[in-house]
Amino acid sequence: MAGWIILALIVVAAFLFVSMYNRLVAARNAYKNAFAQIDVQLTRRHDLIPNLVETAKGYLKHERETLEAVIAARNAAVAGLRNAAQHPDDPNAVQQLAGAENALSGALGRLFALAEAYPDLKANQNMMQLSEELTSTENKVAFARQAYNDAVMHYNNLREMFPTNLIAGMFSFKPAQLLEIEAPEKRAVPTVKFT
Repeated sequence: MAGWIILALIVVAAFLFVSMYNRLVAARNAYKNAFAQIDVQLTRRHDLIPNLVETAKGYLKHERETLEAVIAARNAAVAGLRNAAQHPDDPNAVQQLAGAENALSGALGRLFALAEAYPDLKANQNMMQLSEELTSTENKVAFARQAYNDAVMHYNNLREMFPTNLIAGMFSFKPAQLLEIEAPEKRAVPTVKFT
C-alpha cells in the first residue's frame, strides 16, 4: 500500500514538473512569436524610409545633413532589428534595437518638422502618401510592441513565480527584455509659459 502511495506521489510530481516546464517553453515561444510580428512591422517601416528620403531630396537640397541623418539612423535600426530578430531572447539586442528605433524616430521627426517649412514638399502627393503609410505602420508597430511586451511580462512572471522559478533556474530560462520604442520627448512633461 505504501509503495502505491509513493508511486502515485512520484507520478504527480513528474506530471507537475513536466507541466511547469512546458508552460515556460510555451511562454518563451509566445514572446518570440510576438517579436516576429514586430519584425514584420519594423521592416515595413524601414522599407518606407528610403522612398520618403528620395521624395524629400528634390525639395530639401540644402538640408543634406538631415537626410543623411535619417538614412544613417535607418541603417542602424535595420542592423539592430537584424541582430534582435536573430536573438530575441538577448536583452542587450532588444535594448540596442529600442535605442536605434528611438534614434530613427527622432531623425524622422526632424525631417517632418523640416518638411513643414517647404509647402511644395508638404503638398507633394507622394510625400503625403508615404507619410500616411508611415503613420499607419507606426500604429501597427505600437500594437505589435504592446503584444510583445504582454507576452514578455507573462513569461517573466512565470519564470519568477514559485514553483516554476525552480524549473526556470534548473533549465536556464533567462529573463526577457521589454521593448520600449518611444521618442524621449514624448515622455518629457511639457512646459507651459505665459508671456
